Amino acid sequence: MTCASCVGRIERKLRKLDGVEPAVNLALESASVQVPADVSDQDIVDTVQRAGYGARITGGAQQAASEPQDGADSDPGAGTAGTTSSGASPAVPSAGAVPGDARDRAATPATDGARHEDGAEQNEHRDPALETTPAQRRMADLKKRFWVAAAFSAPVFVVSMVPGAQFPHWGWVAALLALPVVTWAAWPFHRATAMNARHLSTTMDTLVSLGVAAAYLFSLWHLVADPSMTAHAHPGAGMDMSGHQLYFESAALVTTFLLLGRWLEARAKSRSGEALKALLDLGAQQATVVAEDGTEHTVPVSELAVGDAFVVRPGEKVATDAVVLEGGSAVDASMLTGESVPVEVGPGDELTGATVNTTGRLLARATHVGADTVLASMGRTVARAQATKAPVARLADRISSVFVPVVMGIALVTLAVWLLVTGDLNRAFVAAVSVLVIACPCALGLATPTAMLTGTGRGAQLGILITSAEVLEDTRSVDTVVLDKTGTVTHGNMAVSTVTPLHAWSRDQVLDLAAAVERYSEHPIAQAIAAATPHRYQVTRFESAPGGGVRGYVPDGMNARFVVVGRSSWLHENGVRLNAEETEALEHARAGGSTTILVAVGGRLAGFIDLRDTVKDEAPAAIAELKELGLRPVLLTGDNAAVARSVAAQVGIAPEDVVADVTPDGKVQAVESLRSGGHVVAMVGDGVNDAPALTTADLGIAMGSGTDAAMQAADITVVRSELTAIPLAIRLSRATLSTIKSNLFWAFAYNTVAIPVAALGLLNPMVAGAAMAFSSVFVVLNSLRLRRFAR
Repeated sequence: MTCASCVGRIERKLRKLDGVEPAVNLALESASVQVPADVSDQDIVDTVQRAGYGARITGGAQQAASEPQDGADSDPGAGTAGTTSSGASPAVPSAGAVPGDARDRAATPATDGARHEDGAEQNEHRDPALETTPAQRRMADLKKRFWVAAAFSAPVFVVSMVPGAQFPHWGWVAALLALPVVTWAAWPFHRATAMNARHLSTTMDTLVSLGVAAAYLFSLWHLVADPSMTAHAHPGAGMDMSGHQLYFESAALVTTFLLLGRWLEARAKSRSGEALKALLDLGAQQATVVAEDGTEHTVPVSELAVGDAFVVRPGEKVATDAVVLEGGSAVDASMLTGESVPVEVGPGDELTGATVNTTGRLLARATHVGADTVLASMGRTVARAQATKAPVARLADRISSVFVPVVMGIALVTLAVWLLVTGDLNRAFVAAVSVLVIACPCALGLATPTAMLTGTGRGAQLGILITSAEVLEDTRSVDTVVLDKTGTVTHGNMAVSTVTPLHAWSRDQVLDLAAAVERYSEHPIAQAIAAATPHRYQVTRFESAPGGGVRGYVPDGMNARFVVVGRSSWLHENGVRLNAEETEALEHARAGGSTTILVAVGGRLAGFIDLRDTVKDEAPAAIAELKELGLRPVLLTGDNAAVARSVAAQVGIAPEDVVADVTPDGKVQAVESLRSGGHVVAMVGDGVNDAPALTTADLGIAMGSGTDAAMQAADITVVRSELTAIPLAIRLSRATLSTIKSNLFWAFAYNTVAIPVAALGLLNPMVAGAAMAFSSVFVVLNSLRLRRFAR
C-alpha cells in the first residue's frame, strides 16, 4: 500500500463481507480484521486480492498466502518498491488479516471461530503488524532505484537547465538518459497504476505515473515533431529556456525526488516501529532447566512448559514468567516497567520474563509461557492499539477516498482553462502536470498510524500500554481523575505504626502477645502485626472469627494468658467491656486515621495497635503533577472516612474530594455521579473490585501491579507501580494526539495551498515533485519526535 486511497479501498472491500470490521494501517501496511466465525481466512485473502493487493494471514493458525492471478507479474522489485499488487512474491506488501479476539466471538461458538482463536493464541505473542511490514524489505530496492535515477537525472538536469553545458542535439541525449529513469526507476508507480486501473480505481501512484509519463511523452512528442529543435546549441552558447518545450529533466527529477521520498519514508517508518520491536525482542532466547535429579541442561525458551524449574544466574534474563523457589536477588525490570530501581525478590515472589537478574542465583518455576506471559500481553496490547484509528483521523479517511479522482479532475480543468485563456499549450501542460505531482494523500494516510506507532512504542518502553487510538481523544477531554486508595495511592500493605499500652502493660508486651495469636491468621492485618516483632510464643486453642478477630492462650510459666485481638465488637463477644476511660482512649486512637486493633489479656483491655497503609513516596508529586495538567484528583476508597482523609491530606487531595466507605458498586455510583455532573472522568485502580468502575469511567487506567481483571477493563495499563506514571501516561497520550493533529494539519494545509499554486502555473513540475516527496517525509519525521518523549 502506498497512500490513504489504498487504505480506503481495502476497508470498503472487506466491509462488504457480513460482520467483518477491518482497521487497515498504512504505516504498518497491515490490517487487523475482526471476523465472525463463518468468514474464513481465504475469504479475507480473496477479498484483498480482488481489491488489487496481496495478502497473507499472520494471526491465525492457517498461514494463507496469496497466489498470482491473471498472469500478474510477481517481480520482487515491483513489490518491494511499494506497488499495489496481487502477486505472490514474498516481497509484495501484505495486508495481514488478524482475526478478532475471543470477546468478538463469544456469541458465535462455531468450529471455525475456535480455529481462529487457537491460532491467534499461538501467534499473538509475536506482533503481526511488524511481521507484515515490508519497509525493511523494500528499502534496499528503493535505494537501488533512487541511486540509478539520480545518476541518470543529474546529467539530464545539467544539460537541460544550464545553457552553457548544452551541445548540438542535446535533446535526444536527454531523452535517452531520462528513459531508464521514467521506465525502470519509475516502474513501481506505473505497475501500481496499471493494476489499479484494472480494478477501476486510482491511488497516489496514479497521479505520479500520469505526471511522469505526461512530462516525458509531451517532451518526446515535441522532439519527434521537430528533430532539429536542439541542433543549433553548442557549449558556451546554449538555447534560451523559452526556446524549447522539453521537460525531460522534470520527468526524471520528479521520479528521483519521489523515490528518495519513498526511501526516506520507509526508513522512518521502520524506525517508528523500533520501540515495539525492541520490546518484543527483550525476551530471553534460552533457559537453564533443572531436572528432578538436579541436573541442568539448556533449552530454547520456546520449549519451556508451565511447572518447569529453571536457574537464573546473575546477569541473565529471566526466561519466562515464574515464581522464585530458592535464592534471593535484585531484579532489574526497567526495560519493561521503566522503573530504574531493582526490586528485591526471594522465595514466593513473582518474576516477569525478560527482566534481568542482577546479583544472586535464583531457582524459579515457570508459571506462564509463550503467549500467556506479561511480555507477550504487552506486545499484543500495543500492536492492537497501533492498528486503530483516532476519531480525528476519520475526516482524513473520507477525504482520501475521493482525493485522487478530484485531483485528476482539477488537473484536467487546469489544462482546459489555461488553453482557453492563453492558448499556450506549453504553459497549460506544465500547470496540469504540476497539479498531478504536487498533490499528496500520502501525508493524510500516514498522519495517524505513524504517530500511533511511535507513541505507543515509546509508551511500551516506559511501561505504559495504550489500548487504542480512541483513548487518545478521551485523555484530551478528561478533567477529573478518580484514584482508588489501596494499592494505587498507598502501597496496599498494612504496617504497624503505633502501639498504645494501657494499664501496667508495656509496648513490647502488647505487641508480642498480639503477634503470638495473629500469626496463625491469614488476614492481612494479622500478618502485618505478626511481622512487626521477631518474638514468637506458642499458642494453644487458637480460634479466629470471619471478621478477622482471633483468640488463643499464650503460655506464661505455669499459667496461660487468654489473649483476644480484634475490633471492639469481637472483644465484646469475648466478654471484654471497655470503661469510659478506655473508650475515650480508643476514640482518640481512631481519630488519627489509622486502623485500630484492640488487644485484651485475661479479660481486660491491654492496649491498642494502630496500623496504616503507607502512602507511596511518589504520591504527593504525582498528585501535584495531575493538578498541573488541569485535572482534579478525587480519592475513592472502601476504608473509613478518617483513614481516607488522612491519606488525602498526605498527598494533597482536598477533603471535599474524598469519597470513603464505598463498596465496589459504590465506586461505580461515585464515577457515574461525577459524570452526571458534567465531568469527564478517568478512573485509576488496581484491584478486582475496581474493574466495574474502570469500565464505567470515560477513561480507565489500571496499575500493572494489580489484577488481570482490572487491566482487562482499562483503556491504559501502567505496568510500573509508581503513581507518577499516571500523569506521564496522560501526557504521552496527549502528546501523541497532538502529533496526530499537527500531522493532519500539515497534510491538509499542504494540499490546500499547493494544489491552487500549481494550478496557477507558479510551480515547475520538478519543484512540485520535490515538495510532494517532502510532505510525506515531514509527517513521518514529525511523528518520530515522540521517540524523545520523557527522555
